[in-house]
Amino acid sequence: MSRASPFPRFRRRLWSCRLLCLLVLLPVCALGADRSQERQAFRRALDAIERGRDWKAEAAQLSDYPLLPALQARELGRDLARLPADDLKAFVTAWPDALPAMDLRKAWLLQRADKKQWSDFLAVYVDGGDRELRCHALNARLAGGGTMNWQEDLEALWNEDKPLPGACDAVLDWAAQNKLLDAAKLWQRIDRGMAAGKAAIVDALAPRLPAAERLAANHLAAALRDPAAALKQAKTWPDDARHRRAAAAALIRQARRDSAGADANYAALTRHFRWSAAERGEIAAAFALYRATEFDADALKRLADLPAAAQTDATREWRARVALAASDWTAALQALDALSDKQKADEEWRYLRARVLTKLDRKAEADAVLAKLAGEANFYGFLAADWTERPYAICAASLASDRAAEQQLLDDYGLARAFEWRALGEGREARREWDYTLGRLSPPQRRLAADLAYREGWYDRAVFALSKGEELRYYEQRFPLAREPQIRRASHETGLDPAWTYAIIRAESAWVEDARSGADAYGLMQLLPGTAARVAKNAGIAYSRAEDLYHGDTNIALGTRYLSQMAGRYNGAPWLASAAYNAGPGAVERWLGQRGQLEPDFFIASIPYKETREYVARVLAFSVIYDWRLNGKALAVAARLPRYGQDYAAPSGDTPRKPVVCPTSAADTTAQTDTAAPAATANAAVSAPEG
Repeated sequence: MSRASPFPRFRRRLWSCRLLCLLVLLPVCALGADRSQERQAFRRALDAIERGRDWKAEAAQLSDYPLLPALQARELGRDLARLPADDLKAFVTAWPDALPAMDLRKAWLLQRADKKQWSDFLAVYVDGGDRELRCHALNARLAGGGTMNWQEDLEALWNEDKPLPGACDAVLDWAAQNKLLDAAKLWQRIDRGMAAGKAAIVDALAPRLPAAERLAANHLAAALRDPAAALKQAKTWPDDARHRRAAAAALIRQARRDSAGADANYAALTRHFRWSAAERGEIAAAFALYRATEFDADALKRLADLPAAAQTDATREWRARVALAASDWTAALQALDALSDKQKADEEWRYLRARVLTKLDRKAEADAVLAKLAGEANFYGFLAADWTERPYAICAASLASDRAAEQQLLDDYGLARAFEWRALGEGREARREWDYTLGRLSPPQRRLAADLAYREGWYDRAVFALSKGEELRYYEQRFPLAREPQIRRASHETGLDPAWTYAIIRAESAWVEDARSGADAYGLMQLLPGTAARVAKNAGIAYSRAEDLYHGDTNIALGTRYLSQMAGRYNGAPWLASAAYNAGPGAVERWLGQRGQLEPDFFIASIPYKETREYVARVLAFSVIYDWRLNGKALAVAARLPRYGQDYAAPSGDTPRKPVVCPTSAADTTAQTDTAAPAATANAAVSAPEG
């Protein structure tokens, strides 16, 4: 029997309120309204639900509250086993496309699948792309006597390069029993798992192979999981194609950490395995690559001697980096010429090619490359502008507000829930709502949402939303001048350039105040708790636990002091201090001991950690952009690159700065600084060009 829905819809804002907003340009009503009473009622209702009490006494105050569906979902989810399908469907109908409804439906479906209540499951299931639920739906179909088609039902799942959910096991069992899944398909997926370096994929599939083939799959997985142990056993393996591949994979992975040990194992195994030319080339390329990242004496020769079929973008890249680190300009140009077309188009390699051409007294060719590159708003474009004494080319775009369209986003697409969770201090829930909503918006709507988040001070959402194409030109939203008084004050107290402090924050956290990395770094400036404790103790700043770093004031106070300490180790040099901030001073000291004589741009190119190399370039580019945002002009990026051992002082208000212009054609500045991601001339930072 059908029932009327007990769940009232979120009432639209009154037209009079919307009209008032449009006429007097007040903040959007749903965000500007005083909801303090509703928030208190919401917290009371939420507490009542969690304690198993009735929350309906608060309902009258919450009928127009954005988080009403979240509250209702919490109540309905208390006893999923007893929740009738009709009540669930009524709730989903009342709140179509709302994240709380999607979450509740998934939890309910998983509960029904666990109990194999397939008729209930199918009555509610809607394919939304969830892999686990999709396999449960196939299980439900099979339980009802249905069948499957490989191409329609399984091929897309099978071709993904990640382990399948456990819910798919029974589906694969049926496919194997009905001749849809055979050894050939299993090996195709195992091959993809090997290429992706995912032992879990291989492990999951090995038991499904014919008994005679399982051992080879197990050895392939072992090669990925524990290459050193696998290589100790490899002498006992048969000399067939799959075991040769397993041994080669183990050698390649061992070479990453122990190139000498991998060399010795290869020499021993060559007497056991008859490697093909392709396998020998793949192994040689890996060995050469990992020797290159350690800048071994024979690395350049190994890379240059690789057969063409064995070369990859990685080996070509490192051939160039090793030659640059050795200041072998002829070899460097040969390596740059050998890059792939895609690599040659990258701004880093175009810039380095110009620098090498200059070293080889081919200044006219170098200047032509630099002149074109100087029209781009990235680290290498800014350096090119310094070399050619051009202003920086930054073409900013503006986002026009559309209050009616913004209100529609808040009313119809769930953004109001995201902002309300944020107002309650629930950052994780706020981001989940935001991300879910953003995935349903058109590009123009995404831009409106990003600008709305920016104007509400939710800066990280604007940064992440505006991440490609022409959106990179929205510098106001992508590089917000948040916490300006505090950042200026903290930078002044620690001898830092505020633009550099801003750049570090932008590169580290993109303004996510409660960011926490996999390395256990916290907050805006991504500080490790141990580092924060030491800095706080020395500075006399109150600090008791890691969660204190989620407070922006504390994080910036400690982060600027730590950044200042890094700068002090390197005579104030921002580029070296930025590298140390990312990779640790120990790594930077090691690199300087090996290559400290290099000019800074070539040293950056020789940083072996890709993350740190790109981080330094990004921070320096962001420093230019923030300097321009703060001062209307920007200190030359070359001035931020003093040679190792030279003194550097942060710029002051009267330090000469370069003008920033937008070229006549915005098409000339399409390479804007990425998100993740980015009146002085080139000086001691980068030696003046010859001639």
